[in-house]
Amino acid sequence: MSRLSSWTDTYRSRVVTAEKALAEVRSGQRVYIHPGAAEPEGLVRALIDRAPELRGVEVIHLLTLGDAGYVKPGMEPSFRHVAMFVGANVREAVGSGRADYMPVSLSEIPALFESGLLPIDVCLIQVSPPDEHGFCSFGVGVDCTKTAADVARLVIAEVNTRMPRTLGDSFIHVSKLDRIVECERPILELPRRTAEDVHRAIGRHVADLVEDGSTLQMGIGGIPDAALACLTDRKDLGIHTEMFSDGVMELIEAGVVTNDRKTLHRGKIISGFLLGSTRLYEFVHNNAMVELHPSGYTNDPFVIAANDKMVAINSALQVDLTGQVCADSMGTSIYSGVGGQVDFMRGAARSKGGKPIVALPATAKNGAISRIVPTLDPGAGVVTTRADVHYVVTEYGAAFLHGKTLRQRAEALIAIAHPDFRERLLTFAIEHRTLDRSAGSPALVAG
Repeated sequence: MSRLSSWTDTYRSRVVTAEKALAEVRSGQRVYIHPGAAEPEGLVRALIDRAPELRGVEVIHLLTLGDAGYVKPGMEPSFRHVAMFVGANVREAVGSGRADYMPVSLSEIPALFESGLLPIDVCLIQVSPPDEHGFCSFGVGVDCTKTAADVARLVIAEVNTRMPRTLGDSFIHVSKLDRIVECERPILELPRRTAEDVHRAIGRHVADLVEDGSTLQMGIGGIPDAALACLTDRKDLGIHTEMFSDGVMELIEAGVVTNDRKTLHRGKIISGFLLGSTRLYEFVHNNAMVELHPSGYTNDPFVIAANDKMVAINSALQVDLTGQVCADSMGTSIYSGVGGQVDFMRGAARSKGGKPIVALPATAKNGAISRIVPTLDPGAGVVTTRADVHYVVTEYGAAFLHGKTLRQRAEALIAIAHPDFRERLLTFAIEHRTLDRSAGSPALVAG
């Protein structure tokens, strides 16, 4: 029997309906769901449909873009969700106590699976059709999913004809898929936000820190998109990131991102997952420039540091006057997650010529509150410590904090706060003896 007929026979023998595949989930099991744009929506719906028959099933995943009906009120007896990154579709459930939040760096999640500290009973994934050798691609999301599938007791896969075939360490053989559900459905897209003036101003300050030949990591949203849009005059940029979106594709097409001066994986974009448009997904299909790898590799600070001139661009909700960064909560209310921020901040800090950057608007709620604060809100989590912070950027400029005293940090951060809040920040710093009264210069308060 040829290898071709061997795997094709295996494939055909394991094709079932979503309802039959999910009938194998048992009460008390832990179910992992492929996150991001790769969420297997049909399998998730079939799981939710089984709610009346199930008790105490733990559903675990990072941010997903699709349905999260397992967190709706009334689902508590059947499902308990554990969010390793809180997205909009589960935020209310986490806040109300119907779901849990696990603060963990993205680089460390695969080891939790592999070590058995967080065993996976069932892994729900979405993959591309198999190639001639029987290998399916994880498509738009390798992230922590490849590791979860490696260790899961039962792997149930949607094989979607529209899933792109991404390259890298991004494949699973048909023989590893215990149940297969075939489908043809558009891959979930992440709508692109229109850049606001404040984002463009921040983007310009961030772009000023990016030199020719730098390797970039960035997230999603208005600030990363605006920063990328300001880099059209740079040369030979590279990408090593946990994820990327359409803005990177546009810089490739403009000849700005070439990866030719990378010191690790020269000529290649290295990423863990994609969130963007259908055009982005079509762009990466069989594109040898783009490699997707598990998060245990892409987010390893030692791997990140091997890229010279590594520039990491991450966001925050608040930064206090000592440089502590809160990025996952608003006080005690969990908003997002740790993600890869600490991984890339530390990796970029150890890169030759690297620059770790935290970028955020100076205010929130239409200017009503300052994001540069005297102290973090009660209950707010410190994601990046003040010892790890190097650059903080707002629309008013960039503050370099590394190697600076608390007094110097306060001065630099007050200078990039919104002018309406500088005087009260200065007053706090003086009252708490971070600054002496001679620091209260008109230039600092009104600059």
